[in-house]
Amino acid sequence: MQNYTSTVEKRFIKYAEIDTTADPNSESFPSSMKQNNLAKILVEELKDLGINDAEMDQWGYVFGTLSNNTEDDSLPTICFCAHMDTAPDCSGTNVKPIVHRNYDGSPMYLPDDTTQVITTEKHPYLKEKIGDDIITASGLTLLGADDKAGIAIIMDLVSHLQANPEIPHPTIRVLFTPDEEIGRGVDHLDMEKLNADYGYTLDGGILGSLEDESFSADAVTITINGITAHPGYAKGKMVSAMKVASEFITALPKNEWCPEATQDREGFVHPVAINGGMEQAVVQFIIRDHITSKLKEYEDRLEGILNDVLSKYPTLDTSFEVTEQYRNMKEIIKDVPFVTDYAIQAMENAGVKPVPTIIRGGTDGSRLSFMGLPCPNIFTGELAIHSRHEYVSVQDMEKGTATLTELVQLWTKHS
Repeated sequence: MQNYTSTVEKRFIKYAEIDTTADPNSESFPSSMKQNNLAKILVEELKDLGINDAEMDQWGYVFGTLSNNTEDDSLPTICFCAHMDTAPDCSGTNVKPIVHRNYDGSPMYLPDDTTQVITTEKHPYLKEKIGDDIITASGLTLLGADDKAGIAIIMDLVSHLQANPEIPHPTIRVLFTPDEEIGRGVDHLDMEKLNADYGYTLDGGILGSLEDESFSADAVTITINGITAHPGYAKGKMVSAMKVASEFITALPKNEWCPEATQDREGFVHPVAINGGMEQAVVQFIIRDHITSKLKEYEDRLEGILNDVLSKYPTLDTSFEVTEQYRNMKEIIKDVPFVTDYAIQAMENAGVKPVPTIIRGGTDGSRLSFMGLPCPNIFTGELAIHSRHEYVSVQDMEKGTATLTELVQLWTKHS
């Protein structure tokens, strides 16, 4: 890119140091108010870049607009979206980003816990990153590249476009969301306020990855109500809900139908939490497949396994509750394939080899697509996410900015 002064590394490090861990046990929105600390900084940075309408709304969403700088008023409005929260799977408190300059392929010992060693054997993608500047955490926390790398790329794009007004682009809406990691990222998003026609999330992995197909997802909550009795006088009376729940979990398939035994487009049923005691036990599942109709098949099979176990305990009261989480974005994007095609062309124009990938999970884009904003997912370079080994290449992030710069220009040619 001509006249490009990268700000992505500096921005990313600043954002990574801010604790924005989501809290799945909170009923507030955002689930952790500290996410607003980053939101406020992003609003001020956008304003400093000349985005005068930058704001954080009552729910913690950050919005900003780069107006169409062409003479074609018919151009669609494009949204670039990334999420501010980090996963609760690993600590995000006191993150200390470390830049490993000109990475040479040798093991990276993380200084605050030297038992944490990032190697090319454990992380083969690093073999392709020799010579890059790799950012890691210090060994005690995740890094937060998921998705602060996406935020840094979008902010770097805004900086680049504002500094180079001769680069043509349609109206661009910037959107930063809270609570994506706990599945609530767009729960309170005002789509009329967003006012965009097509979108892209910046929340993908390896250089060139482009995802326009995700899992469809449901959650299942199973509640088992036991029969209590004093343990000293419980013979023939007590039925422990916790023991019945454990028996049910044990009855699940172990070599198929589970995350540890599936890949590619294979779906799974996964128990993610079990809580309770003798009187009541609650088991929570996530149900995933790329074919939405299979979710019902999986749920019927799961309920069948439960009923087989419960047949030994006919007096117990139980419930089986299904909640829709998100759906495969491909069901929407297949009707507007040019959204993906432009992203592929933009990568090629930026010297990046496109790597079409399916998501064994979901993003804000999965739900946004069904809310009227077809929204594929573009790479950021974030790898080993949700772990102490999380890392990102500065050069991958810069390629992300280059891709978006090409992408906005393509949209001006294909109104």
